Amino acid sequence: MTSAPISDSVIIPARAPWSALVPVGSYLTLTDLYGNQAVDFLVYDAHDTAVRYSAPDTIHAQGGVFLTTGSVLLSNEHTPLMTVTEDTCGRHDTLGGACSKESNTLRYGHHTWSQYACMDNFLIEGARYGLGPRDLVPNVNWYMNVPVEQDGTLGIVDGLSAPGLRVTLRAETDVLVLVSNCPQINNPCNGFDPTAVEATITTEAPGAGSQASEANG
Repeated sequence: MTSAPISDSVIIPARAPWSALVPVGSYLTLTDLYGNQAVDFLVYDAHDTAVRYSAPDTIHAQGGVFLTTGSVLLSNEHTPLMTVTEDTCGRHDTLGGACSKESNTLRYGHHTWSQYACMDNFLIEGARYGLGPRDLVPNVNWYMNVPVEQDGTLGIVDGLSAPGLRVTLRAETDVLVLVSNCPQINNPCNGFDPTAVEATITTEAPGAGSQASEANG
């Protein structure tokens, strides 16, 4: 009988930052608890944070701009950092970037300047590991729906997610992940109402232990 995988789970409140060190071979699952919540995400080599997620390398290698099961998050050295092993949503964004006070005022008006933004979260959480503004790069937006139109324009529209949908990633090396549970309220990426998400780290793929137990039963 296979023992249950070691698990560490946390609820990330609406608008909040979060981070974790995920050991090689372990799994990180992000669950959209209430649906239609964008989760901004950055990943670094835990031993050398100069090696970090690269949107251009990732997009070029997979030949597409959306992430789903099988997508590999590549670094700026074209090395694998994490692989999407399960995705019950079906599509995630690599182009929309992280909201900031500057982009909010440009897009939605100067009255939004005081609103909290994902760049604030990344800077606060990254500072715990000695990371600063120059260490922030174009990020992944789990669950965010950014369609690419025929003329090449982008739009941020209602998400494809629903309560309980999840995405699971396997660490291909020891990694540091930074999360901003997006506080944006000026576009539909969070349904204009940011909500909590769950982050779970396991030593086995989710469900692997129970499946093995049933097979050995």
